[in-house]
Amino acid sequence: MTVLIVGGSGLLGAELVRQSTAAGHTTAATFASRPGSVPAATWYELDLRNPDRLEAVMTEVRPSVVINATSSDADWTVTAEGPIRLAMAAAQHDSRLVHVSSDAVFSGLGRVHYNEACDPDPLTPYGAAKAAAETGVRLLYPASVIARTSLIIGGTGSAHVRIVHDLAAGRRDGALFTDDIRCPVHVTDLAAGLLELAATDARGVHHLAGAHAVTRYELGVLIARRDRLDPSRLPQGLRADTTLPGALDVRLDSRRTQRKLRTTLRGARDFLAPRV
Repeated sequence: MTVLIVGGSGLLGAELVRQSTAAGHTTAATFASRPGSVPAATWYELDLRNPDRLEAVMTEVRPSVVINATSSDADWTVTAEGPIRLAMAAAQHDSRLVHVSSDAVFSGLGRVHYNEACDPDPLTPYGAAKAAAETGVRLLYPASVIARTSLIIGGTGSAHVRIVHDLAAGRRDGALFTDDIRCPVHVTDLAAGLLELAATDARGVHHLAGAHAVTRYELGVLIARRDRLDPSRLPQGLRADTTLPGALDVRLDSRRTQRKLRTTLRGARDFLAPRV
């Protein structure tokens, strides 16, 4: 395959670049501010808000597969409109598209378990932007894969891991919530699963989250134990006692997608088991 990874310098994008090049694929990747560190890939600066630049990159790379691993905030033009523009370009160039979405498209109201058939009902501007991107991608390019995931965990390059390290060291204020539940996934499992889907004729919505539902506090304790930090130094609290918006309990059911994959989407209690 010739693979174009959009957002290749982020946590997930960098792992996709690493695995894609290791598999022998011709790999190109995009960045917003600085290229990644994998020399075997060809790097292109790209802002998805710029359609002319996107067309130039697509024309030069001529990818058979495009994986959109961009990670942004609630900026509508980036998070909602950017993937739609990418879907239009992928369709025009007859490239497969795998678009990475988020469990933020769900509210956790009235239910906590969500499979691929569940319709988005976001509570936050970010979730609304991600849901709009999904809708646009599916309408404009029905052959695309929409890959929803949850908290992405890796080494210290992961934001969630850095938070735990900073809290344990007393470098930041805050608390890890005991009522905020997600299904974290390891970045290596997620990247491998996305590349698997890219190499098939799969289409539509797929869930790629970890097998275990854990609270943010339990996740923090698991990270601390893996990294030989003192879990007792991690402050805990209830998110329900704050004014933070968003869902409390959202558990992606990935069993249907898992049956299609060779890659095991491990649960946090497995991939964060203490090192021996």
